[in-house]
Amino acid sequence: MAKKTEAKKNLPERPDADRRVRQSLRIARVLQVLNLIQSRGRWNVSAIASELGCSSRTIHRDLNVLEFCGVPFYYSEEEQCYRVRSDYRFPTLTLTNEEVLGQAIATSITNAPGLDIGLGAKPTTTRLAAASKEETKQIIADAMSLVDVFDLKLVDHSRHGEILRTLQMALLGANQVTGVYESPYEASPLKLTIHPYRICLVKQAWYVVGHIEGETEAKTFRAARFKSLRQTGSAANRPTDFDLRQHFGNAWAVFRGNQSYDVELRFDASVARIVVETNWHHTQQATIHRDGSLTLKFTVDGLDEIQRWILGWTGHVRVVGPAELRDAIVARLQEGVRANSALSQTQ
Repeated sequence: MAKKTEAKKNLPERPDADRRVRQSLRIARVLQVLNLIQSRGRWNVSAIASELGCSSRTIHRDLNVLEFCGVPFYYSEEEQCYRVRSDYRFPTLTLTNEEVLGQAIATSITNAPGLDIGLGAKPTTTRLAAASKEETKQIIADAMSLVDVFDLKLVDHSRHGEILRTLQMALLGANQVTGVYESPYEASPLKLTIHPYRICLVKQAWYVVGHIEGETEAKTFRAARFKSLRQTGSAANRPTDFDLRQHFGNAWAVFRGNQSYDVELRFDASVARIVVETNWHHTQQATIHRDGSLTLKFTVDGLDEIQRWILGWTGHVRVVGPAELRDAIVARLQEGVRANSALSQTQ
């Protein structure tokens, strides 16, 4: 007995994050068991275990949890399956009207193409409505019919749902992922194994941040560029002190340059009010002048990404500084003039 106690002491303690993930997965599985035995199907222990991909012993433990929670289920000898008393309703949270409205709006928003990377919002709202009073049902129905998201101009992720789900589950389970990544900056696709830290929506696309196996530097990968992706089953080495804002620094979007620049732009009065309606960057400083023109100042790491945005305001913006940015914009404009002039001459 003493040897067992000593051996148990020597076992490495599981990080809090791992324990929370395991607890969450167990709660989710117990709720799945409840959903199954509440359904019209015939579910005994072996059928439930097969459906959820776990052992019969695990299902017996989950049934004990439901019994401890007061769920009135029983085993029907006639049907050879578990049943829940017909008048039983699983208790729901006591939510305010504002909280119900927030859940319904979140569901509407995540129905939009590009934001529909999680499957939980809609089923959760459906179940909430089914177990709620009429006033709550009406709030949900009204919010779902009155709130929509259109034309976000995000990268098309419609073919990458499985990639995004794999990344989410890998992050929850702290697992590595491996797959084929097709970068426009590489001559051929790359086979990568990645330790993922975060998944994030930046500007127009979803990205995963993590380091490649064998390296330590965190890098950013666009989710839509993965051609295949799966979990490896190996634990990911995720730094506990990783900070996403520090990783991106003052990048205009996601690609952080090696040098920091103080950018100053002057917009004419015809577009000033439109430009200042949006917070384009977290370092943005805006000044409206008496003539209606606008000065925007930013501190950015690297100049490549911001050039494309500035070119979109061609004819209404002047680059006050830095000189390197102004010269790059002039060169891009001259290239555009040459390309379009040559096209006009051939037509």
